[in-house]
Amino acid sequence: MEVIFIKTLKGQGKEGEIKNVAPGYAENFLIKKGYALKKTEENYKIYQKKLKKLKEQIAYENKEALLIKEKYQEKVITFKVKVSEDSRVFGSISVKQIKEELKKIGLDIDKTQISIDHPISTLGNHFVNINLTKDVILKIIVRLERE
Repeated sequence: MEVIFIKTLKGQGKEGEIKNVAPGYAENFLIKKGYALKKTEENYKIYQKKLKKLKEQIAYENKEALLIKEKYQEKVITFKVKVSEDSRVFGSISVKQIKEELKKIGLDIDKTQISIDHPISTLGNHFVNINLTKDVILKIIVRLERE
């Protein structure tokens, strides 16, 4: 039986994908739990319209994110930190602190959008990625300076 996935189900199918699955699995799990629709002409047309709207929404969000990226790309956020005599930083800068500083300069994002590769615990510049959308990533610089 052919089904149209309306939600991504890990290991089975991605949203928008059309797959051939066992009828019992389709009826008793995928359709019942809202992961898929039976592929009929009507369902296919409805889903294509929904998919088109979704693509337009994503394109709009990406356009907005690119404007934000243009404005804030490689913006420097400076933190004054306490350091020991041998220049070791006491503690590290958290995602929450970065979020608060970004909010002060006009960029209000969710902390889950901030991606730090390693703890920010040394003096100097550190690059931080901010995932504005799935396709648009903003890079900012977090600078730690001696207090």
